[in-house]
Amino acid sequence: MPDLRPLPTRILHALLDALLPSCCALCGGHARAAVCAECERAYVLAVPRCPCCANPTGALDTARHCGACLAQAPSFDATWTACDYAAPLDGLVLQLKFGAQLALAPWMARVLHGAIVPIVHPAPVLPDVLCPVPLGPARLIERGYNQALEVARPLARALGVPVAPQLLHRLRETAPQSGAAPGERRKNVRGAFDVASSVDVRGRHVGVIDDVMSSGHTLEEVAAVLKQAGAARVTNIVFARTPPHA
Repeated sequence: MPDLRPLPTRILHALLDALLPSCCALCGGHARAAVCAECERAYVLAVPRCPCCANPTGALDTARHCGACLAQAPSFDATWTACDYAAPLDGLVLQLKFGAQLALAPWMARVLHGAIVPIVHPAPVLPDVLCPVPLGPARLIERGYNQALEVARPLARALGVPVAPQLLHRLRETAPQSGAAPGERRKNVRGAFDVASSVDVRGRHVGVIDDVMSSGHTLEEVAAVLKQAGAARVTNIVFARTPPHA
């Protein structure tokens, strides 16, 4: 495909590539982003998914809710994701979350944007506002950043949708969901979130941003709180979705 960028832009990018070469976070080869184009094509694969929870489905069931969502409808209305939380992409999530590899966040946002565009075009279903899942104060101090917010900012610019980092508050510190037993995860996040009194979400479509969706209990709790505050629709927007068997 020919490079249609203006000549000065192409020259600038060529100079930057020469002066500040970067390596792919997966293969170590030359890359213009955090992940090279070859690895992105190899590992970021579109698969049929339930439109509500984003769990993989059969090819003929792409637009249909899965059995679990039909049996017990969640508080959220949709989930958009770019990939499965599986090797090697799961390692990138861990690098962003625990390794402060913040350069991965704009790449994840770009990949997410590419996954979202076919869903929302031509139907006008973009959220009115994006909201990252908040960290507790202690964990935010310990980590120094909120990985969900790091993804939300560039995604908001790409979609042309405002981001509201303070829309949600975490009322109490919770143990990491990854370390909780499956039966304890719902209880772990119950009552952990609240909508800021200064933000009116009544009648609005809220996009909730997170790096990964595993059991879905955190996002279910967030969606329930937003719906109680009057939100008309809640869409989860996550980089990776843990398959049911994982």
